[in-house]
Amino acid sequence: MNDLATLDAYGVLSQPDTLKLTRLLPGPIERVWAYLTDSDLRRQWLASGEMEMKVGAPVELVWRNDELTNPPGERPAGFPDEHRMASQITELDPPRKLSISWTGSGDVSFELEPVGNKVLLTVTHRSIADRATMLMFGAGWHMHLDILAARATGTEPMPFWDGWSRLMKDYDQRLPA
Repeated sequence: MNDLATLDAYGVLSQPDTLKLTRLLPGPIERVWAYLTDSDLRRQWLASGEMEMKVGAPVELVWRNDELTNPPGERPAGFPDEHRMASQITELDPPRKLSISWTGSGDVSFELEPVGNKVLLTVTHRSIADRATMLMFGAGWHMHLDILAARATGTEPMPFWDGWSRLMKDYDQRLPA
């Protein structure tokens, strides 16, 4: 990315079934890598789950979104307090790239690029089945990355579910029908 001033927190469609989001985070790159790969750090913004750092290794991700912020906000109807997903590492190039199969929902890659004393994180979620899922994933990734940015900068994130619900409406307006 040539002009970091144009970074937009909203995800964009790079293909009809592919959502891409970016965040510029404080470095160094090893610190951001730890937020992706260390279960204790990852659970603070996304989902816990131990990871053996090798291609083909299984990963069980465990989401507890109510624990990401205090207060968590009002969880929408139909969402459990915990969600588990069996996944697998499909690509690994520490500390620059991690790709994980998103069982039943495509795959996700995390790419890190040093930019001065910061790190550009690009999250790409591929093979998203339909628009309804795209909206949920867009709002979810956006909110999770906002929480990561808050954790990385030592600021307090907004309540997860309140942000997610607002972002669902935003993504409904931004993404093509």
